[in-house]
Amino acid sequence: MKITMHVILFLLLMAFASGLQAQDFGFGFGEETGGDETVSGSGSSSGSRRLVSVKVGGEAAVELAPYVYDFNKKGNAGAISFWDMVSAKINFTVSAGNVDAYTAFNLNADAIRELWDKSSPLGDPSYTPLIMDEAYLRAFIGPVNVEAGLRKLSWGKADSLGPLDVINPLDYTDLRNISDLQALKIARPMAHVTWNPGGFSKLEAVFIPNFSGHRFAQEGRWASSQFADMSSVAEAGILSRAYQKFPQMVLVASDPRVAGLFNSMKAGFAEYLNNNPVDFPSTGGLNYFQTGLRFTATVGPADIGAQYFYGNLFLPDFSIGGVDAFLDDLVGDVLSSNFTNPSPGDPTMLKPQIKYNRYHQIGVDYAQVVFGFNIRAELALHLTEDLKGDDGAVRNPFIGWSLGFDRDLFWGINANIQCNETLRLFNSQVGSNPILDCEADTKITSTRFTMQLSKKFFRDELESKVIVIWDVEDLDCYIIPALIWTIGPMSTELSAGIFTGNKSGELGQYWENSFIKLGVKYSF
Repeated sequence: MKITMHVILFLLLMAFASGLQAQDFGFGFGEETGGDETVSGSGSSSGSRRLVSVKVGGEAAVELAPYVYDFNKKGNAGAISFWDMVSAKINFTVSAGNVDAYTAFNLNADAIRELWDKSSPLGDPSYTPLIMDEAYLRAFIGPVNVEAGLRKLSWGKADSLGPLDVINPLDYTDLRNISDLQALKIARPMAHVTWNPGGFSKLEAVFIPNFSGHRFAQEGRWASSQFADMSSVAEAGILSRAYQKFPQMVLVASDPRVAGLFNSMKAGFAEYLNNNPVDFPSTGGLNYFQTGLRFTATVGPADIGAQYFYGNLFLPDFSIGGVDAFLDDLVGDVLSSNFTNPSPGDPTMLKPQIKYNRYHQIGVDYAQVVFGFNIRAELALHLTEDLKGDDGAVRNPFIGWSLGFDRDLFWGINANIQCNETLRLFNSQVGSNPILDCEADTKITSTRFTMQLSKKFFRDELESKVIVIWDVEDLDCYIIPALIWTIGPMSTELSAGIFTGNKSGELGQYWENSFIKLGVKYSF
């Protein structure tokens, strides 16, 4: 297995901790004396020993989360191993003067399996192993904080994912924890500088040397139809383009030789994709760098913010080049042979590719308490390279916005509701063939409501809540009811996840993955 930059970073952090002189080590329990001098946290005299604090925290959990529809299957389809039930998180913080070192690990079956999976791209600098939650160094220089390492960073005011939260990709390989945004985020290597000039204002700058998109399962129960259907979408698109480019083919469409030819073409293309799968682009180089600047301030009763970000869209786009050349060759052979043993075409002339679009984002946000409603809003303009909307290989510019609030209602019930939406610009320029335009067959808007109702009982030890995620255009939703009982560091949770609605929607496609969960967690 290759030693990746993430492992090297971890070793550097451990070296920072262990490299401190042994006689300088302390646990911050107060002052201690050494000879004639007093040891304090500041180390004020040249002979005093520097105080170092070490903190260890984390959690250990046991969860049983079977999938409901597996009970109807035979064999071991619903089998759950012990190692899939247990998990842990552990973090270390070492502080010395004005420098901190922080590392955190996810210890679960999937993260550990990934380390031994020869197919996982751990040698790719754009790939963060899921076992690494965060690992970074932080220095405090007066009003300036400097951080460098693997970091999860939240921008914007929205409670759930808003248009301004653009720093970290998300892990969608398992949607059972979709309501925990911090757990979904994948840490990225970055340098982050924060300046607090005073007056409740803050200026942030971030530099990310490479890029990684959202992570999806490409096989198994959580595989997205976006990737599973690529072959069939491509076949249908090529046929549609054939009839559009050569209308004379319609006249002979009833000829069984045409049907046979197209079936041979589809079979050849499918075989080509199976033997030459479309790979995600390597995004570990500096040509995929990202950077941003954010300013926030408090003006009267309102918190406001503004930001600029330059990077890549997290969702990839699938397109095929060389379609017209492929069809010219195919139809030319058909016409010249007068349907006598025509060639089904050369699929190597087609150039399927997955790409991530570059964009500029300019955004603002706002938060204020109005008549008891804690209101949060974000608005952002995303400018891609297709400023006219007529380049099918590039996504159109679009606007993203979110509006949400939380408020205590009657009987101690708390409501938290947020609406996120994107609106595509220059929509009239979008084509109808998905192999010629990456946004074909998609709606001009994408609207999602995230709603939570919760209430606490018995001195706030027992919490009941329900989370509903509703995609308006897809007419599908994800419902998560839960009961959580917390006593000190121990909590017990009984919950469920129900996917319902349109089975072809982004959420509804996982209707067979509805589950129930019983878990116990200890935090330390």
